[in-house]
Amino acid sequence: MQFFGGSEISPSPPIPTTTGNNAHMMYVFNRNGVCLLYREWNRPLHTLNPQQDHKLMFGLLFSLKSLTSKMDPTSPEKENLGVPQLPGQGCSFHSFRTNTYKLSFMETPSGIKFILVTNPRTGDLRETLKYIYNLYVEYVAKNPLYTPGTPIRCELFNTSLDQYVRSIA
Repeated sequence: MQFFGGSEISPSPPIPTTTGNNAHMMYVFNRNGVCLLYREWNRPLHTLNPQQDHKLMFGLLFSLKSLTSKMDPTSPEKENLGVPQLPGQGCSFHSFRTNTYKLSFMETPSGIKFILVTNPRTGDLRETLKYIYNLYVEYVAKNPLYTPGTPIRCELFNTSLDQYVRSIA
């Protein structure tokens, strides 16, 4: 089944072409900034408690989205910084890189935000994030026991996500 951006869950997931794809952690936020999922695979240092970490990450995303929309050279309308935009509206960013990590980001039309923090040498992960979104749709969104907006506690999703992330590491 195809849900977002052209990739299917089966038969084979997309494989990034660069080496060094060590996934450190992943966040999933809803449109209100509630962290629905946090997974950690290879995080070298813990500096904040989880709630502070989630607020900091969502604040970073909010600020980057506002900044990219303000700097969009194709948009004549420049609203105040911080005014929320609808998913897909205006200019957006996909990733940024520092000397110690790369943050890859995807926002769905429903406002679900997927953030994958990896090794800085990692290539483009847009297809990877689309594949993870398709896993989310199959195992979480279609699950009749899942209530939207609540933390994700689906073992099948977590297992599939862990297997996939380890396969790209």
